[in-house]
Amino acid sequence: MLIPPAALAEAEAALRTSGEGIRVAAVRADLDPLELVRAGAGAFGSAVFFSTPTGRSVGGLGAAWTARAAGPTRFVLLDRALCRSSPGEVGAVVGFSFTPGGPCAPEWDGFPAAVALVPQLAVWQRGGESRLVLAVPAGGSPAALLEAAAMLRRPPPPRVPASTGRPRELPPAGEWMDLVARAVTAVRAGSPDKVVLARARHLALAGAAEPFDVVAALRDRCPGCHAYGWQAGPAALVGASPELLMSRTGDWFETRPLAGSARRGADAEEDRRLGDRLLGDPKELAEHAFVVEEVASHLAPLVETMDRPPGPRLERLAGVQHLATPIGGTTAARLLALVEALHPTAAVGGVPREEALAYIDEVEGIDRGWYAGGMGWADASGDGEVAVALRCALLRGPEALVYAGAGIVADSDPGAEMAETDLKMGALLDIFRAG
Repeated sequence: MLIPPAALAEAEAALRTSGEGIRVAAVRADLDPLELVRAGAGAFGSAVFFSTPTGRSVGGLGAAWTARAAGPTRFVLLDRALCRSSPGEVGAVVGFSFTPGGPCAPEWDGFPAAVALVPQLAVWQRGGESRLVLAVPAGGSPAALLEAAAMLRRPPPPRVPASTGRPRELPPAGEWMDLVARAVTAVRAGSPDKVVLARARHLALAGAAEPFDVVAALRDRCPGCHAYGWQAGPAALVGASPELLMSRTGDWFETRPLAGSARRGADAEEDRRLGDRLLGDPKELAEHAFVVEEVASHLAPLVETMDRPPGPRLERLAGVQHLATPIGGTTAARLLALVEALHPTAAVGGVPREEALAYIDEVEGIDRGWYAGGMGWADASGDGEVAVALRCALLRGPEALVYAGAGIVADSDPGAEMAETDLKMGALLDIFRAG
């Protein structure tokens, strides 16, 4: 039995005394949020997981409450729904697509433009302590949820099916490098100043992947990242993102834009040389400056104070290192209002924002779906944390689509940009190669 009987008994007693609407019980229980979703994702049909590098995580099964929104005001609409309808102190898991209208391609079926949901069964973990939260929809049966929770068993060790054959490039590699060359020409002509172009690889797998087994492998491989997974019926988005879009706690906000990448060295000395070269590369520094200035300008109307270092630092992760500039300060704005101001940042879209997005829409040729969108959590008080949905794969049966992008500026070289996207896909590709 995965969940201690004593915790379920305590939750059952709390549900008997809860009020109208969604009934909620939160009890302490020594549980791993990821183990919960690995145990129950198949039985519940929908599941979510999100973790931060600082040790906060949530894993949830089913949906007791859901709000969806689309269009240019989708984040405002979600926030209003959270304030109006979400139950008490219980947080909601949130996810959204790159574009405000949401995905159109059939492989993204089940993933709306923006969604917030309160799981029926969840574990929230923070500071080494975890809470089991049961949420019963209005008119629902606590007995049925308690019975389903009691049926969960500790899952076996994670297993990931190996990729088979040669990956299929979307678009083909030569075509994508031609797109980069054309973008360089456009940037040198002044429209836009920077644009991010994405590509994907289609992998055939030896069998259907259990999404949260892949998330477990990513969490172990990429401890400095936000590991995440969102299962919607037969499809799931999984990933480990290095980039914090926005975090808010009370009146304090933090964001950490990334732009500029290099591989890790084979030893400490090579790693240091590669990092120093990245910190001194004019092209990478210019690309990073675009992102930081854009973030600062969009946040300025919403914050009281803003602190940022004079230059970027190195963010060293498994297989890759990035230029990063942490930005923090005070604000009265709520989390999703800050997300609305920033998304999409210049790290995933470009500069100027509208020109870059129009260029992407015209030439890119793939539906990004939730890639370069975001995932995280939010609550009715306006607190929460959202990461940019990067280093991710869309899983559907025995297939995976792995996504990555690169920022194109005036000095970009198509071959080098292709190599950068390969580097960013590396963790997922290695996991599937190893099986």
